[in-house]
Amino acid sequence: MADSEGAPGFARAPRGGKQPPMSGGEQMRTETQAFKRERILHAAMSLFYERGYVATTLDDVAAALGVTKPFIYTYFRGKTDLLAALCTPTIELSLQAVASAAAGPGTPTARLARAMVDFTRVILGRQANIAIFFREEKSLEPAALEEITALRKRFDRVLSALLAEGVAAGEFDIPDVSLAALAIGGMVSWSYTWHRPNGRLSLDVLCERMAELALRLAGVRIVPPSGSTPTG
Repeated sequence: MADSEGAPGFARAPRGGKQPPMSGGEQMRTETQAFKRERILHAAMSLFYERGYVATTLDDVAAALGVTKPFIYTYFRGKTDLLAALCTPTIELSLQAVASAAAGPGTPTARLARAMVDFTRVILGRQANIAIFFREEKSLEPAALEEITALRKRFDRVLSALLAEGVAAGEFDIPDVSLAALAIGGMVSWSYTWHRPNGRLSLDVLCERMAELALRLAGVRIVPPSGSTPTG
């Protein structure tokens, strides 16, 4: 989808690669730039969440920050670039949480519980971001959507592999691990729609409860008491 508010000729900074050590001045400039970029993202997130992506212009974002539109173009190509920057990190962090737990120590049951606690924490810590993604997915540029789709598929593969490991170990009772991975991932992802920060359960307890529900879906015969995570 073309960005009607894009800045021609804006080049993305290259990702990855080894960087030479920075001087004190360079590090300060980098931190300042990162701070300014995060301010832009925070303002855009609030407006996209409250008004919707289509109803928000870059002039609105600039006004919320007390800057002019060229300031935003220093860090982002345009509105669709902002949208991608708000949506992509959530699935990256979700994948990292599950992959790290899956590769860690312990039984498959312990690792699944740990993965779901960390995954739930990512989702509920970025509630507005994931709401924006599900509402505005159609507005993402094809390249950004393709990147997010690839990350989601990797997430499903990592979770499926962990479930399959639990089945092989006799800890899980799952006839279809691919379907179970989708169901478990969807259950946690959808919590952004109903979670309230000041609800009856604290964030820590809620993450543990979601992990217990995931274990039940995996067919674990002995689920730990409420408020605890099994360790392996």
